[in-house]
Amino acid sequence: MLKERILALDVGQVRIGIAVSDLLGITANGVETYTRKGDDRADAEYICKVAASYAPVRLLFGLPRNMNGTYGPQAEKIRAFAGVVAEQFGGEIEFYDERLTTAAATRVLLEADMSRKKRKKVVDKMAAVLILQGYLDYTANQAARRQSDE
Repeated sequence: MLKERILALDVGQVRIGIAVSDLLGITANGVETYTRKGDDRADAEYICKVAASYAPVRLLFGLPRNMNGTYGPQAEKIRAFAGVVAEQFGGEIEFYDERLTTAAATRVLLEADMSRKKRKKVVDKMAAVLILQGYLDYTANQAARRQSDE
C-alpha cells in the first residue's frame, strides 16, 4: 500500500535535524543537519526547499515535553517556528513528542564509537530519524489496532 512521505524535523536553537519517510511509511531515513541562520523566515524557506525535493504531505515537528508531560519554553519556540514554516508549506503540519530523542541519538552514536566532532554534525539528523520512526511505528500500531477492532 503506497502512502505519502513525511518529513520530520528536530528543531534546535542552532541546528535542525531533517529526516524523511520512505513511500510506504515504514522507515525513516536521515536527510541532513541544517545549521540555522538565526532568521526564522530564512530557515523556514530552506526547510520548504528541502521539503519540495521530497514532496511530503506532512511536516512532523518534534515537540519537547517535560518529563511530567507539560510543555516548556522550547516547545513554544518550536510551535512559533512551525507557524512560520506553515505559511510557506502547502501541506499538513503535525507535532510528535520528542522526549529524550537527542539523548537516545547521542547514545547510539557513542555506541558506534563516533568522535565528538562527528557526533555534533549528525546527532540532530539522528534525532529526527528517531522522532519520525517513533511516529511511523505509532501510526502503524494504531491502524492495526483499529483493524482488529472491526
